[in-house]
Amino acid sequence: MLICTARWPIKFDMYILRFPEGSEIAAHTDKVASGKHFRLNIVLKKARAGGKFICTAPLYENSRIKLFRPDICEHQVTRVTSGSRYILSIGWIKN
Repeated sequence: MLICTARWPIKFDMYILRFPEGSEIAAHTDKVASGKHFRLNIVLKKARAGGKFICTAPLYENSRIKLFRPDICEHQVTRVTSGSRYILSIGWIKN
């Protein structure tokens, strides 16, 4: 669910993401036309099992906070095998 977005003074978006049981995201990167893309994911609720975020080179990572460059770092979410996972995801592009 998109919460908000803006183009000025810095282009950004904010989502609440729900990963229900059985969902996953394959390894990928998120290309941008120009600038550096950053994303901060905050785990609001962990799945009971599965739903692990994997990133090749995070800028910062702990059990609840993931800061990374989705434009240059391959990232994915493993299959949620029990429960649901909820994320507050904030992304911005710095030129």
